[in-house]
Amino acid sequence: MTMTAPTTITEVEFAVQGMTCGACAAKIEKELNGLVGVEAAVNYATESAMVAFDSSAVTQDAVVAAIEHAGYGARVMDDQPFDDDLEERLRSARLRLVVSAAFTIPVVLISMVTAFMFDGWQWWAMALSIPVVTWGAWPFHKAAFKNAMHGTSTMDTLISVGVTAATLWSTWAVVWGDALDSMNHSGMTGMSGMTGDGTHVYFEVGATVTTFILVGRYLEMKAKHSAGDALRSLMALGAKYANVLRDGHEVSIPASVVREGDLVVVRPGEKIAADGVVTEGASSIDMSMVTGESVPVDVAVGASVTSATVNLNGRIIVRATRVGSETTFARMAKLVREAQATKAPVQRFADKVSSVFVPVVFAISAATLAGWLFFDGDAEKAFTAAVAVLIIACPCALGLATPTALMVGSGRAAQMGIVIKGIDVLQSTRRIDTVILDKTGTVTTGVMTLVGVHCADGVLRDEALRYAAAVEAASEHPIARAIVRAAEEELGDIPGLDEFQSMPGVGATGRIGGTIISVGREEMFRERLVILPKVVREALTSSRELGHTAVIVSWDGQAKAVLALADQPKATSAEAIASLKLMGLAPVLLTGDNAVTAAAIAELVGIDTDEHHLYAGVLPDEKVAVVRDLQERGYAVAMVGDGVNDAAALAQADVGIAMGGGTDVAMQASDLTIVNGDLRSVPDAIRLSRATLRTIRTNVFWAFAYNVAAVPLAAAGKLNPMWAGLAMASSSVFVVTNSLRLRRVKLQR
Repeated sequence: MTMTAPTTITEVEFAVQGMTCGACAAKIEKELNGLVGVEAAVNYATESAMVAFDSSAVTQDAVVAAIEHAGYGARVMDDQPFDDDLEERLRSARLRLVVSAAFTIPVVLISMVTAFMFDGWQWWAMALSIPVVTWGAWPFHKAAFKNAMHGTSTMDTLISVGVTAATLWSTWAVVWGDALDSMNHSGMTGMSGMTGDGTHVYFEVGATVTTFILVGRYLEMKAKHSAGDALRSLMALGAKYANVLRDGHEVSIPASVVREGDLVVVRPGEKIAADGVVTEGASSIDMSMVTGESVPVDVAVGASVTSATVNLNGRIIVRATRVGSETTFARMAKLVREAQATKAPVQRFADKVSSVFVPVVFAISAATLAGWLFFDGDAEKAFTAAVAVLIIACPCALGLATPTALMVGSGRAAQMGIVIKGIDVLQSTRRIDTVILDKTGTVTTGVMTLVGVHCADGVLRDEALRYAAAVEAASEHPIARAIVRAAEEELGDIPGLDEFQSMPGVGATGRIGGTIISVGREEMFRERLVILPKVVREALTSSRELGHTAVIVSWDGQAKAVLALADQPKATSAEAIASLKLMGLAPVLLTGDNAVTAAAIAELVGIDTDEHHLYAGVLPDEKVAVVRDLQERGYAVAMVGDGVNDAAALAQADVGIAMGGGTDVAMQASDLTIVNGDLRSVPDAIRLSRATLRTIRTNVFWAFAYNVAAVPLAAAGKLNPMWAGLAMASSSVFVVTNSLRLRRVKLQR
């Protein structure tokens, strides 16, 4: 019997350098998947490749060699989330754009506006445009050459050829031709020197196309840069230092060198440096970074705690059980990175069409030149017609199609309190049919609020609230702050205490004159054998059923009242969810809170409470799993959240939407940010994104349509380069005008 050697599958993430469009990613992916035992997904947005390969048959070096064979650079991804020179490339792109724009503006003015024309203006136009079409357009020329070496073409090829053809023709006309004879001040129409009998020049065509495309590439690069910020922001939230016990003494060390088994001392206000178990002390821990829930978790000896969470009051000692890359915090960072790296790349429509369109244009131009030479014999006519074909194919309108719509749409979005990161987002919103909403801080306020005071017979509400607030005023616990805030709003001044004693995790006791007041959870009174009156027991049961947090207030040795607190829905949540439903989108509530609380909130805001629309008790990695499960079942998912614990799910979703009042990590990992924190802006954002995408598609369609219609005319000699320039100008005017319509998109209130 033949034994088959077991395969060892290794998954490695590679940084890929040199991609300029979605077609580049597709080419690399095809090259990698052509290797035996390799399965790869290349992401243009993050400039990375996730590669799973049989390490017994393929090495990392072989994967890198395959990427380099395709014409790109590659290296194994290190601890930096994305290409570490992206910041420098962003500065370089900004400089290239600014300089190109500074040279292009005067070229356009002296070439297009009659009032600015003077004798010999063509020489100035040539001198000013050459730096733009050479240095400014160098990235396009370089990419076009690289594509040509590998037998492919993209939009870069189209840009490079169009810019080069317009510039070379114009330079020939000025230096060796009769372009200077086309200047006639008295009859100038203002369109590229369109009067007179001399040869016409198109320097402004090459310069403007270059500058417009540079605008689009710069905006795209900024969006890429923000992808790395998600991980950088997340890592900044971790503990930097830890106090560990060494031979009975505390020693401060970097959190990164904490080892399993170390005893870590954590004081109030400090972050926990590792996952572990409490061995001494008791406290309340702010777990919102991990769970997203606003209510702190009480811990005592034997309780588990998580790295990067915050100790609120008592001093505790934690024995580290998971450190470094094994901690919950580190795994959350890994989830964000994986979700971003594996998000399916979007193939640019213009690149898809240009991959076919460019070779066809070359063929038509060459056929035009040959045809005129064969049938007419006039070399000037032949060359003029061939150049007209190339110029009419120059993607001036394509250069405007996406940036103008994106800029107008983004500007309108900013007015509406929405930030859109890029065209990929717009393409994704078109398919959205399910919107997952994180509960705390998104649907709800994220702040505990007093929702009820249930008093025993003979006890006044104001009396119970005043006594409770007097004790809780000395505590920094979020529940305590909620009680104090309610008392100040309702009663004004709060009496001071003569004595105060805190019992971390259960409650607190204070004395006012001869009256001793206790405020805390049911467990504290059970331990003290305090008898709870029927009305108090009923209030506790009712609070639990509603998902509220209950606090008992006692004085004179008797339980007098129950204070119920809860995280309440935002005032606009129900209206926002109704708008989503009207758009045909299914709202889903997702929370780390318990099922009772989640169901209560869902009913208040109008979300169904069945298993398909309500997910409770969900941890951060499970949130990613919920999103992925819905995607695998065929749903297109938008995720709305505001916390660090939502970051991975936001990155995994087809569209991630972060609420502006949340964490930087959530906003960086998302595709859309609702700056004003108003949930009603979510349907507005989806509506505007879809409108912007429709505008881009319309722009691109007509940008290509005029090419398709005009190329035959140019080849037939019916459209000389002058009219080709006019056609491009007209298509550009249409694209800009169509994009400006986005300013009229209204808020649905």
